[in-house]
Amino acid sequence: MAKKSTSSAANKSDSSGDLRAPAEQMFAEEIEALIKEDKYDKPPGWKMSARAVHTYICGGKAGKLDISPKYIGHNRLVEIAIATLVTDRALLLIGEPGTAKSWLSEHLSAAINGDSTKVVQGTAGTTEEQVRYTWNYAMLIAHGPSKDALIKSPIFRAMESGSLARFEEITRCASEVQDAMISLLSEKRLSVPELAVEVPAQKGFSVIATANTRDRGVNDMSAALKRRFNIIVLPTPSSIETEIEIVGKRVQELASNLALKSELPATDAIEQVVTIFRELRSGQTLDGKNKLKSPSGVLSTAEAISVLANSMALSASFGSGSVSADDIAAGLQGAVVKDEEKDRIAWQEYLANVLKKRGSDWRPLYNACSEHNS
Repeated sequence: MAKKSTSSAANKSDSSGDLRAPAEQMFAEEIEALIKEDKYDKPPGWKMSARAVHTYICGGKAGKLDISPKYIGHNRLVEIAIATLVTDRALLLIGEPGTAKSWLSEHLSAAINGDSTKVVQGTAGTTEEQVRYTWNYAMLIAHGPSKDALIKSPIFRAMESGSLARFEEITRCASEVQDAMISLLSEKRLSVPELAVEVPAQKGFSVIATANTRDRGVNDMSAALKRRFNIIVLPTPSSIETEIEIVGKRVQELASNLALKSELPATDAIEQVVTIFRELRSGQTLDGKNKLKSPSGVLSTAEAISVLANSMALSASFGSGSVSADDIAAGLQGAVVKDEEKDRIAWQEYLANVLKKRGSDWRPLYNACSEHNS
């Protein structure tokens, strides 16, 4: 399912020695083609029009080049996200873990600015200085405050250049750090009182933030800060067919990027992993006939991708080079059983009551999972 340009980009990443290149490098050929073929007006500070950004994210054509879809799901949500960034509003992407919030944020920045690397990573240890600016203290002590001693945050640099900054997991930051964003998003100016200057944001500046619905209780955003964002909730894939397509595409891309010397998992294997994840995640079988205990983990689409990529690594390193049921079962065990006591019981019941009764196509995976869980 991955397009030719994706593979070539992954090969470029391999040849450079980077474990993972930014999106604007991995998909440079596609971005250049879209810019060349773009016939629509570009917003200030953008490298391509809103329509071209949409094609980059959702897939299509640029001249004769196929543009691979980066986000498979709700097309309208992507349109709303892009339209938000055309205005002076910031964008907040909310969703369960593994719903491609960071992935979409990175690719929007790559398409719009050709630079997805202006990132603030939100954690409990993130400080207000990481949002605004800090100092080279050796230079500060030796010569006092100066432009040379100033260390600009990614948001500072985005304001100066009229580009996008990304704020990952904003709700993991303390309230005072979040509050620092209110004036930046409202006034569109950053004050440096030590130098007696104010830096105005240039046209094109905005922020794409992400927040995890599982972390709402960590440091919930104030109403004042929420009002500065247009909020888009990214759902889990609506259908099993969509999720299978996403997982298959990303596993193929990862296999190319990591040069995994194994055959890709069979379509049936991908469908089985996705089915297990969707059923345990929802607490019922796909036909709705049986209720299930849900494990403590999220079992996201991203984890399904990880399970299959790890299965390929196991097969290449210690197996035949063809992904087996035992390779997949090893990955499933670690993904499902996060809490040894609670999750093991839920997994055992699922194996006995659901997987065991699913016919000959599922028997190898059932046997391998039962052995790993014994």
